[in-house]
Amino acid sequence: MPCPEEKAGLVWSWLMDPAHELSGLLVRDGEGRPVGLAHYRPFSRPLHGAVGCFLDDLFVVPQVRGGGAVDLLLARLREIAAERGWNTVRWITSETNYRARGKYDQVATRTPFLTYDMAPDAPSS
Repeated sequence: MPCPEEKAGLVWSWLMDPAHELSGLLVRDGEGRPVGLAHYRPFSRPLHGAVGCFLDDLFVVPQVRGGGAVDLLLARLREIAAERGWNTVRWITSETNYRARGKYDQVATRTPFLTYDMAPDAPSS
């Protein structure tokens, strides 16, 4: 997904700030080149009295998909969730993202929930 430089800089600053909730994972190929990433953060689950992990972004370079990078990212995220006492790792994906869904169906349980986005009110002048 295209990302303007100023937004990429902002996200990078979040990832570098130990006080910010957003964290990231990176997987590299045998030559050290980055080939996959994951952005994740904790989220409160009031009805469960627990904290979960929300996987915001998961990306693997198209040329290496199917080579195990996503397995490494998801396995590490599962370990981190266990280490931190988070009771779930949750993410959303497009209904038409068939290739990724094939992998997700192997490692996670699909839920029946639909996702909605609501824009905030415009600031008043």
